Amino acid sequence: MPKAGSGLSLDGLGMPLWLVVELTYKCPLKCPWCSNPVDFDRYRNELSTEEWKDLLREGRRLGSLQLGFTGGEPTLRKDLEELVDEANRLGYYTNLITSGVGLSPQRVRDLKRAGLKQVQLSLQSCDSELSEKLVGLDVFAHKIEIARTIKAEGFPMVMNVPVSRYNIDQTEALIDLAADLGVEYLEFANLQYYNWALINRADLLPTRQQLKQSEAAVAAARERLGKRLTIYFVVPDYFDERPKACMNGWGAIHLTIAPDGTALPCQEARLIKDIDFPNVREHSLDWIWRESPAFRRFRGDDWMKEPCRSCDDREKDFAGCRCQAFLLTGDAANTDPVCSKSPHRYLIDDILLEAENRQERAGADALIMRARCRS
Repeated sequence: MPKAGSGLSLDGLGMPLWLVVELTYKCPLKCPWCSNPVDFDRYRNELSTEEWKDLLREGRRLGSLQLGFTGGEPTLRKDLEELVDEANRLGYYTNLITSGVGLSPQRVRDLKRAGLKQVQLSLQSCDSELSEKLVGLDVFAHKIEIARTIKAEGFPMVMNVPVSRYNIDQTEALIDLAADLGVEYLEFANLQYYNWALINRADLLPTRQQLKQSEAAVAAARERLGKRLTIYFVVPDYFDERPKACMNGWGAIHLTIAPDGTALPCQEARLIKDIDFPNVREHSLDWIWRESPAFRRFRGDDWMKEPCRSCDDREKDFAGCRCQAFLLTGDAANTDPVCSKSPHRYLIDDILLEAENRQERAGADALIMRARCRS
């Protein structure tokens, strides 16, 4: 499914083709790049099983085709199999996005019987020591066991690697591991810097040289492995000169429902503080998608400022990421600072310069790990 940084361009014909349900923000891991809100523990009023089922039915009536179960860690919901079964009955193509920590071989089989179609399993390293440092728990062996179980049960599988300066030098070894596991797809997802990743950006952002070497390793592996393994390499926005078509445009084909029922055009949209996002407990999904001010806010191009308003690429990149524009410039309507035409491009250049000049890495112990708020 598309994400911030996706290069895919689709015309959804006004339908939310991709529906992402964040079943919970709970997670046993402490990843310092977590995409959940920094104050994730304040969102405790999760939708019930029946509320989620109603939401899935509404999504299908709106035209949603692909459904991603995610979190937090979605396997912490005891009703996951029941929700997968309902989604399968409704005709969704279902995808589970998981760390694997809440899975057992029996539960993988149960999800298969419920109708789950695909699994995306995250793996942070190819060795247990670095993995534990990056996620806060010794779960590497369990992840490998679950990966082999997923493949033994016949699931198509995506191995997702969140890439930072700590693991980017393991690119070749991670490719070898993916090939050994027999996965069909390997995604090197260079981090997008929101929420926890933004807090740790100075320690996580790789250098240009690291990216160059990693991309070379990917190119060599593609040549060596051919169709045996499809490798995606998502370059972090900061290193581009043009913004990516984030989510194929605001409210175009992507709809996220947070654990508390808040509807979002992308998983990070809560970051934009001057938008009141609607909740499925208070409004129909049809109204939210078609009529709500939040989803209409950045559709089309009437809202665009210069240089986007007169740019020939405005219907290709949609002015880039609204969340990134807000975080870095304070105004979500500004041109994404990644763009070389943006008057705020210097902000990105300064961030990159800092990464290049960071000769000594403080080590993973310096990272601020995901944790509950103490206030």
